[in-house]
Amino acid sequence: MTKEYPNCPVEMTLQLTGDSWKALIIRELLHGTMRFSQLQRAVGKITQKVLTSNLRTMEINGLLTRKVYAEVPPRVEYTLTDTGKSLKPVLKAMEIWGNL
Repeated sequence: MTKEYPNCPVEMTLQLTGDSWKALIIRELLHGTMRFSQLQRAVGKITQKVLTSNLRTMEINGLLTRKVYAEVPPRVEYTLTDTGKSLKPVLKAMEIWGNL
């Protein structure tokens, strides 16, 4: 089953990043690979359930990868894909606009 994306570039960008939590997760992962607990602390007042849901959606959409290490306790790390990293200018523009 292939996912269909809208033809409008703005609509596609909003579909992939429209949730404010997703933008904040991307902002943090632009600094490098992070573990779940690091992300949760860095993003702020996000619940475990909401963070998990957003990370899963972002992985499905190809914005990040999830790597699970076979350790006890399990270690999971999240890293932006090239597609996720390509959103850096978008977040930078949002930062500039937010500082007006």
